[in-house]
Amino acid sequence: MLTPIEKAQIRLIRRSFEPGPVDETLRWCQRAIGARWIDLCTKNLRHLYGLERLPPLDSKKSFICVANHRSFFDLYVVTAMLVRRGMPHRMLFPVRSGFFYDSPAGFFVNGLMSFFAMYPPVFRERNRATLNLAGLDEVVWMARRGGAFIGVHPEGTRNKGNDPYALLPAQSGVGRIIRHAEAVVIPVFINGLVNDLWHQVSSNARKKGEPIVAVFGNPVDFGELLSATPSPRLYKKIAERAIDAIGALSREERELRASLAGP
Repeated sequence: MLTPIEKAQIRLIRRSFEPGPVDETLRWCQRAIGARWIDLCTKNLRHLYGLERLPPLDSKKSFICVANHRSFFDLYVVTAMLVRRGMPHRMLFPVRSGFFYDSPAGFFVNGLMSFFAMYPPVFRERNRATLNLAGLDEVVWMARRGGAFIGVHPEGTRNKGNDPYALLPAQSGVGRIIRHAEAVVIPVFINGLVNDLWHQVSSNARKKGEPIVAVFGNPVDFGELLSATPSPRLYKKIAERAIDAIGALSREERELRASLAGP
């Protein structure tokens, strides 16, 4: 079900997560290069709230960040700001397989832009659904191993609607990860990024553009859901609770954004 180039890329990137010099080098690159250039490209428009709500980011534990999905860069900005504040974890973001895993160019973009954080691939084709289940299980394994910071979008796909506060329905895949990962789940709502990289960078340089506002929340309390018998319905409920936490932060973000505009 995998093409030769998909097999090769998955094997190479999977190996990069094994403890050793390659993993250490990529962690350093994410901290010293990736987070720094993202910081430089957004710092004049960026506003962060709720950092005091975050738990201590213990390097031996894993964390899952659940975020809304309006732009291609949501998780990059969120995690880069945490890295700049000392987060030591290796990051991974499940990403669509198209381009990033079916072409050599995708491999190099993944390496240069995220230092191979975009893993594992998510396949859109219906006849490859079993591959996605294997990918979800691999994310769970990495989380339970410890030392991972996993960024996911409960909406499942990018929200292209006109209203950034109207979240898409929750997808059960994220609920499956949360149920089995035994990791702390941190919600965040981010708004203001655009999908045009050049426009985003130039707006920041001119200090003229839509504010980028990110609001972090307290770790999500899933209560009895995490001890319930696993099932697709349970995974959906867990993902919906994550969406509810993000939605509460979106209302907070709307008020904060209005205050930035002044009277």
